[in-house]
Amino acid sequence: MSLFDELRARAVEIHVEEHLRARLERGDRLRVKLGLDPTAPDIHVGHLVVLDVLRLFQDHGHTVVLIVGDYTALIGDPSGRSETRPMLTREQVDANARTYFEQVFRVLDRERTEIHGNSEWLAEMAAADILRLLAKATLQQVLQREDFAERMRAGIAIGAHEILYPFNQAYDSVAVRADVEIGGTDQLFNLLFGREIQKAYGQEPQDIAVFPLLEGRDGEQKMSKSLGNYIGVSEPPEEIYGKTMSIPDRLTEKYLRLISGLHSDDLEIAWNLHPRDAKSLLAWQLVNRLYGPKAADDAEADFHLKFRAHEQPAEIEEFQTGFPIRLIEAMVHSGLAKSNSEARRLIEQRGVKINAAVATGDDPIRPGDVIQVGKRRWTRFVLK
Repeated sequence: MSLFDELRARAVEIHVEEHLRARLERGDRLRVKLGLDPTAPDIHVGHLVVLDVLRLFQDHGHTVVLIVGDYTALIGDPSGRSETRPMLTREQVDANARTYFEQVFRVLDRERTEIHGNSEWLAEMAAADILRLLAKATLQQVLQREDFAERMRAGIAIGAHEILYPFNQAYDSVAVRADVEIGGTDQLFNLLFGREIQKAYGQEPQDIAVFPLLEGRDGEQKMSKSLGNYIGVSEPPEEIYGKTMSIPDRLTEKYLRLISGLHSDDLEIAWNLHPRDAKSLLAWQLVNRLYGPKAADDAEADFHLKFRAHEQPAEIEEFQTGFPIRLIEAMVHSGLAKSNSEARRLIEQRGVKINAAVATGDDPIRPGDVIQVGKRRWTRFVLK
């Protein structure tokens, strides 16, 4: 399968398809950009969707350009948010960026990767440069962003500084002369806006491709550390395996297809497995990708010891609730306990487990967590 066919099979949208196809077929060496937002110290397995695409480009001889938004994080990225993000300090941004670099090279080829912080060019811009950049588009264009438009309709404030964010991200493409930019579907506006700003600066506009977002362990919202529904790529193997086994069954096929790294022949085998066995294959493969086969075998054995030895059912009842929520409240609301006092008594008697670990107090519950009471009652808590 050609590189373009691989991209077409994975992408939700490509702009402009025929232009990108022609460039690839004639053997152009392309600069492929991905922007990363360092607002948290770790990346999660949802990032594997686009990191695998970047590795695919690298394997075909193209250069990957990673842009860490160390300058834009100081502004606060509003993307996909219904409210203004907090501005981070330089120390927070630098610490988060360091962990990103350590983690992305579990997938990418370091020798074929350029890394930049966008402070390299944005911090050097004088006020006149910023005004010239803002003059390249209209306020009406920027306010078409879905999150801005929704906030305006709802009467929710939009900080004046937030208007700068799409301009800055677009200028990143100008600064590195990007030929292609990729991202999740929630980044479509920003990537298209980058094309417009490149044209305004006299550059050939980048082709863009957007890829599916991966729902988190709650099965509802996109994977996010801020929502607590993530599986981190740097978590211990046992955590990755156990968290993967806690995702709703309906997501197993999507996870296998998007982030398992399995080839089509192996995926065909997976489609014919029992749902629980398919999920076990997914969990093993994710650990294998990040830590190797021995760690995957050990994590699987650990899971067998903790869960299957206690005859956890293949199908677990789900309870939808809001988060944050703590253990006692979750038990009462879901019917696992009749009252707060009964919930406390069960916990004190060591009769309550969270993800197979004995609960020792009124612990916080995260989306996807499985609470077991006694030997025969299990409930998985998902986001309402």
